Amino acid sequence: MKRNVIAIDIAKKVFQLHWVDQATGAIERLQLKRAQLLEWFCQRPIALVIMEACGGAHEWARQLERLGHTVRLLPPKAVRPFVQRHKTDAADAQAIWTAGQQPGMHFVPVKTEDQQAILALHRIRSQLMKMRIMQSNELRGVLYEFGIVLPEGHSALLSAWPGALLEAQRRLPTIAVDSLVEQRKRIAGLQGDIVAVERRLVQHLRENPACQAIATVPGVGVLTATAIVATMGSPAAFDNARQFAAWLGLTPRQRGTGGRIRQLGISKRGDVYVRTLLMHGARAAILKAHAHRSWPWLESLLQRRPYNVVVAAVANKLARTLWAMLSRGQSWRPQGWCLQSI
Repeated sequence: MKRNVIAIDIAKKVFQLHWVDQATGAIERLQLKRAQLLEWFCQRPIALVIMEACGGAHEWARQLERLGHTVRLLPPKAVRPFVQRHKTDAADAQAIWTAGQQPGMHFVPVKTEDQQAILALHRIRSQLMKMRIMQSNELRGVLYEFGIVLPEGHSALLSAWPGALLEAQRRLPTIAVDSLVEQRKRIAGLQGDIVAVERRLVQHLRENPACQAIATVPGVGVLTATAIVATMGSPAAFDNARQFAAWLGLTPRQRGTGGRIRQLGISKRGDVYVRTLLMHGARAAILKAHAHRSWPWLESLLQRRPYNVVVAAVANKLARTLWAMLSRGQSWRPQGWCLQSI
């Protein structure tokens, strides 16, 4: 017997459900409080539950799977085209139900608690990095008003700070100098927090065999390895390496009509953070390989294509290589890296 399909529009307090009764064909809608949701599903036959991949969705998916239900998470962008007329909870639930049954729909893998915890560390570190940059720019801006120029970059700022402080003490009022010293302490505190988060990521890398395996690939470090494994969820969620690269937005956009198809730049869909890490890793791999002349295909590609195009191509190759290693449980083989596999 075919399982019933139930769509849920989740929120903080009120949950809207939408499904079609298989016996009568009637459209059913139900609104439940947060505390009532699991109790209601405990009394229902095993069903296919569809939700948007938003805040709290992975936790609800894990709890519903423990009850025996099958859960599918949809990207929010895939649901929006099916919202009819006004946006309400009932309309959103109906749109989720409709979108979840479209052929060829790609679902978001349900993440484990460990994977979500690692991604939380990445988000915290990213936020701390933004705050450190803001505080550093404020320090530069204040000193620049008095003709004292600090260089760009955190390491360069630390090297130039003692000299800038001496000049500030010589020229500026004490109240201004004290405030600048406090600003420097705030930057140091943020840097300490960043280092603490990175230390935890390194510890996770040492304890996770999958992260250790892909960290051997050129251009893949602690941040990229831990983020890829946590974001991917399960390699089985993707049919092949190209599908994973497309999920990260590293494949060309296509525009075609009348049988003619044009390939444009990369689509830039999916997880921006992971794609950015892969692009930075590709730049590092290109610099290292170009310095040692270790990849002849890369030298040929650099001669024929602009540098940024080469970076995107190498990032695409990195994504495909990492998926292949994780899905097959293989180690990295440098001799297998050839241009034809891009």
